[in-house]
Amino acid sequence: MPYRAPVADYQFIFDHVVRLRQATETEKFAEASSDVVSAILNEAGRMAEDVLDPLRRSGDLHPSKLENGVVRTPPGFAEGWKAISEGGWLATSASEEFGGMGLPMTVTTAVNEFQSGSCIAMNVATLMNQGQIEALEHHASDEIKAIYLPKLVSGEWSGTMNLTEPQAGSDVGALSTKAEPNGDGTYAITGQKIYISWGDSDMVENVSHLVLARLPGAVAGTKGISLFLVPKYIPDEDGNPGVANDLRVVSLEHKLGLHASPTCVMQYDGATGWLIGAEGGGMAAMFTMMNNARLGVGTQGVGVAEGAYQQALAYALDRKQGRTGTDAGVIADHADVRRMLMTMKADIFAARSIALSCAVAIDMQHATGQAEWAARAALLTPINKAFGTDVGNEIANTGIQVHGGMGFVEETGAAQFARDVRVTTIYEGTNGIQAMDLVARKMMDGGEAAFGLLDEIEAEIEAIKTRAPELSDLAEQVWQASETLRETTEWMVAQRDLNDRFAGAVPYLRGFARVLGGYFHLLAAAAAPGTARVALAKFYITRMLPEHDGLLVQARAGAEGLYALSFDDLVA
Repeated sequence: MPYRAPVADYQFIFDHVVRLRQATETEKFAEASSDVVSAILNEAGRMAEDVLDPLRRSGDLHPSKLENGVVRTPPGFAEGWKAISEGGWLATSASEEFGGMGLPMTVTTAVNEFQSGSCIAMNVATLMNQGQIEALEHHASDEIKAIYLPKLVSGEWSGTMNLTEPQAGSDVGALSTKAEPNGDGTYAITGQKIYISWGDSDMVENVSHLVLARLPGAVAGTKGISLFLVPKYIPDEDGNPGVANDLRVVSLEHKLGLHASPTCVMQYDGATGWLIGAEGGGMAAMFTMMNNARLGVGTQGVGVAEGAYQQALAYALDRKQGRTGTDAGVIADHADVRRMLMTMKADIFAARSIALSCAVAIDMQHATGQAEWAARAALLTPINKAFGTDVGNEIANTGIQVHGGMGFVEETGAAQFARDVRVTTIYEGTNGIQAMDLVARKMMDGGEAAFGLLDEIEAEIEAIKTRAPELSDLAEQVWQASETLRETTEWMVAQRDLNDRFAGAVPYLRGFARVLGGYFHLLAAAAAPGTARVALAKFYITRMLPEHDGLLVQARAGAEGLYALSFDDLVA
């Protein structure tokens, strides 16, 4: 089934759930009127439907290949990249000074979801450019900005992020790539990086690599890491690609999915690079790109979930099998299939709303500079990344189940959604690490950001009880869930042993997301009485929200039980 961008759902969530007008009423985003946003959604949706959707299957069947040192992309991908570039979709939130649109990140999030739902492999390249643009805007010198940003914004050049090494994965501080001063303001970068998405391609004139490396005498761990910009071709005095740099793609990984997106092993042999940010400030600078990417990756999960849902729904409305008690006779009438479809639709709305709530917080942080918004964005980032990608995986697998035996047959394309989205729970920080970040770093404020959000939720719930009394029972269930989450957050903050927090981190994050999902569904029901949104909210709140209780019990269980078996016991 052809992909259809969920434009109407985004417009509804913007207006009634995450309240994008908070950002568009600020001076920074004043030009992002409702008409402008609507036009952006419609144009981005059409591009995803008409240009990118046909590439999804083609890219899976004809993977990117390394030929004579150059990555060759699947048929049609160069044209797809050109459409993205010429449409301005690489730089919707980039500064207008360098050719961007200067729109809220919330709008960019919608654009990225449309791309992910239609062709996630292409969206990986988009996210790399967007993240590098933001990192350079914040940390690069004016000279570097002038050379690189217009090229990245236009799509003439592409960007990458080089963190991981064979011996240094999640433990970034163990990396060993070296940066030696050349004496002319540049550095010689030597080392190997792995898992580099879109490390090369034939779609662009040049590739700009952001590489983490160590200067001579740097201290051990993350504090000794600096960030360097290392181009494939060194720009000449006119800013055009010049001589080849001393770097190469060693090989491409053979992966479960995302076959069109080349995942490269990169070798740097004294390659010329330029310092970005301060010496020893590499992680701070790179986190600008990583946090951008974590919002985007959570959105990728939602996008793939939407694509998988649309295909499963179309199949369920067409496939006739068994007695259903209606004239239609299609499997969508079976109670269990209906359960799966309703669960898919309800979770997509919850995850999409969480992603957009995070994006609005980022926009408000940029527009106002207020610490409260920065804390809200930081709190929601790991929840969005982990929950959005978990939902993507779960819904893609449910989509296979809806198809029955045909879901296991590659011809239908249902399995591709599951293969492509699987990595999203792993890259940009595994979901377990996201959960650990939530209960550790994000609780360093004593839970202030979390409690502030819960206060806001409970105040709004009380208001809904007054203005929409027909929703009082649903509102009370969400309020009680919020209180359970508050009590569990208090427990987390009180634990001085981080391992006790870490033991319950994943169920805590999942429980937090469940409560947020119930709240957002309640807002939707209150904004659209008498519509299907009320029925969907009731389904979520009565059938899915109760999961939070068991999850938060696990969250408070501590670490002792996890170590009750010795290594020998685990083997036996």
